[in-house]
Amino acid sequence: MAGIVLQINVSRGGVPKRAIFEGVVTAEGLQGDSWAHPSIHGGPRQAVLILCQESIERLKELGYPVFAGALGENLTVQGIPRATLRAGQRYRAGDAILELTKLRRPCATLDVYGAGIQKHLFDAQAKAGDPGSPLWAMGGFYCSVVRGGVIRPGDPFVLLEQVA
Repeated sequence: MAGIVLQINVSRGGVPKRAIFEGVVTAEGLQGDSWAHPSIHGGPRQAVLILCQESIERLKELGYPVFAGALGENLTVQGIPRATLRAGQRYRAGDAILELTKLRRPCATLDVYGAGIQKHLFDAQAKAGDPGSPLWAMGGFYCSVVRGGVIRPGDPFVLLEQVA
């Protein structure tokens, strides 16, 4: 399964993240990126946040003024059905290899785009780990960095290892 990296995003903390021409990924995450609440975000199991463009499009349909980078994701990807994302999968993005670790639970920071946006990104079924949830991975997936490297918009986002 393969998709593409549409956009690479960083910020000094908070949302939105801004697009950059190329990103360098290290074990700590994307160089130049930071978190408003490092006690909650970041760390080796949450080094990079990916989000499918499909999620952004769905939120726009619901009336939320979102765009690539708005939800705080580091990589906006397209062509990978979010319903197929699973913890333990490994993807190559440019020169980097990322391993999906856990679903992102959206917080009130995203209320800047409209009160109640979280209910369109995460539900009890997803919280219980059920990939049958209609909101599965809608808010994104955190990744650890298996191998660092350079990522550019347009790079393939390729599944390397599937999990059961």
